[in-house]
Amino acid sequence: MQLILFQLLNSLAFGMLLFLLSAGFSLIFGVARVANLAHGAFYVLSAYIGYTVAQASGNFWLGVLIATLAGALLGVIVERTLISRLRGHELRQVLLTLGLAFVIADAVRFFWGADIKSVSPPAPFEGPITLGGLIFPSYPFVLTVLGIAVFGLIRLVLRRTLAGAQIRAVTADPQMSATLGLPVARISMLTFAAGIGLAAFGGAVGSPQLALTPTLDSTMTLYALIVVVIGGLGSIEGAFLAAILVGLVNGFGAVYFPAFAQIAVFALMILVIAVRPQGLLGRRLGAA
Repeated sequence: MQLILFQLLNSLAFGMLLFLLSAGFSLIFGVARVANLAHGAFYVLSAYIGYTVAQASGNFWLGVLIATLAGALLGVIVERTLISRLRGHELRQVLLTLGLAFVIADAVRFFWGADIKSVSPPAPFEGPITLGGLIFPSYPFVLTVLGIAVFGLIRLVLRRTLAGAQIRAVTADPQMSATLGLPVARISMLTFAAGIGLAAFGGAVGSPQLALTPTLDSTMTLYALIVVVIGGLGSIEGAFLAAILVGLVNGFGAVYFPAFAQIAVFALMILVIAVRPQGLLGRRLGAA
């Protein structure tokens, strides 16, 4: 029983990291129509930035804050200097972000090396906790709560604020939104920055859960794509549900069927595509 509960906790924590990653990816694709293949690279770069700041200052949460802000700032710079110049050329944008992923990965290796780096959870979450006579690590609880809180905050912003209404309008029909006077280019830029900021936050806050390595970028980008495909493009609720499902399948598969853990994740994606091509909670682009 303890093994099952322990794996359930770790799977949920991993699922929340995938949500933070894929929510940004989904926002960027929904508004800017950019399949950002450098998303995992931004996740890893921000994790290393947070690690460096935490090591220098002794404050883990300061590292998370700086990494998140740095990620959002990089998102603004990349969108203004690169992505916006190729608006309407989807294939070129995909190739650009793919090349950017290679550049970021090489930069990470240059500045931090290729060695695996482990990050200790911040106080007071570095030790275990006891629940019902069972012992669990405390930091996965923190990640799970943070993921749920971010999901609630994003949903609140999208459903209850003017900015959220503008984002939903641009996602549904960018041409009509521009005709009605909405600043589509500015909204796309800010959404791109927010999406990268979410990935940066996930990378920094998730570093105690996943060891840092420069090769993690491709893995996280792949997981983001899988979650978005399963949940549905442009759906935050779908990304949240899909991230939990992928986390559970990956976590329990790694314990009980280690040779088929990754295959099981792909099988889940194929099953969802076969039954519901637009994803669990997705809709067709351009639909109202």
